[in-house]
Amino acid sequence: MGELHTRFKEHKRRITAAVITTQFVLLLLFIGLWEAAGRKNWIDPLLFSYPSKMFLQLWKTMADGSIWPHVGMTVTETVVGFLLGTILGTAIAALLWWFPFLSRVFDPYLVVLNSMPKVALGPIFIVGLGPGFMSIVAITLSITVIITILNIYNRFREIDTGYIKVVRLFGASRLQLFKLVILPGSFPVIISTLKVNVGLAWIGVIVGEFLVAKLGLGYLIIYGFQVFNFTLVLSSLIVIAVVATVMYQLVAMLERKLTEGWRER
Repeated sequence: MGELHTRFKEHKRRITAAVITTQFVLLLLFIGLWEAAGRKNWIDPLLFSYPSKMFLQLWKTMADGSIWPHVGMTVTETVVGFLLGTILGTAIAALLWWFPFLSRVFDPYLVVLNSMPKVALGPIFIVGLGPGFMSIVAITLSITVIITILNIYNRFREIDTGYIKVVRLFGASRLQLFKLVILPGSFPVIISTLKVNVGLAWIGVIVGEFLVAKLGLGYLIIYGFQVFNFTLVLSSLIVIAVVATVMYQLVAMLERKLTEGWRER
């Protein structure tokens, strides 16, 4: 049995190594083909640039320090919008579960808000909160909070009624029911909502910076478009991809840690 398990683990390691190697080779092929296409004018280098040109652009802006304020501002706005959207959405979902009357009242409004293109609210936030940090965070919040409420509240309602009945038979209060059954049973959905919110927060921030910012990676993209510097546009997108991946991996690490604890229960 022990040898069989060892062979199984070895097989999984080989598959994982093969997947990573294939991904790496595909990435290198893509970069190499793009570089060759740009240098040999198979594609228009003014529009599509090529990797070495973007690397030089990034290196130059990192060396003179001009990119770091843009990265810092965008990451700050994203983290604030992400955290506020997740915390506020989870709190509202808990409130709706706690008061079924409220959930019946607000259910149609949530459906309408979810179907709306929240980006269209951007001009209202800009007028109401001013052209700056607050309006960008508000746009991000409008995108993340509704999804968080709907995902987590639906999970609260889908908890197995058998568990709820057992806990109630032992005389548990509503608070104990929430702490011992509803919240632990919803951990996987809460964590998966965090992962969804990472992407949504980035969308909200970049759209907000398109509309109003004078600082941030979204602003750099718009500026690059206005001066027809698509190397700047594409290098800004690479920075966004790298930082968003780091943020996603941090949430994935949190997921593994919390889900292991949840399974052990």
